[in-house]
Amino acid sequence: MKSDIHPDYHEIKVIMTDGTEFTTRSCYGKPGDTIRLDIDPKSHPAWTGQQRVMDTGGQIAKFNKKFAGIGARQKKA
Repeated sequence: MKSDIHPDYHEIKVIMTDGTEFTTRSCYGKPGDTIRLDIDPKSHPAWTGQQRVMDTGGQIAKFNKKFAGIGARQKKA
């Protein structure tokens, strides 16, 4: 294998949505960095089987504002 072509593989800390944390190895960031998850197996509907609306950063409101007029028919005078 060629030397110096592989990314640095080191330990990082992952913090789940409920506050639990664990250590894993990754190429992300620098050794000792932390990742905070917005969605994880404890909160994602694919694993929980429950649907819930997660509006991060007002994305649903932004969508509704952008497409509010579509589908509304105007009466001809």
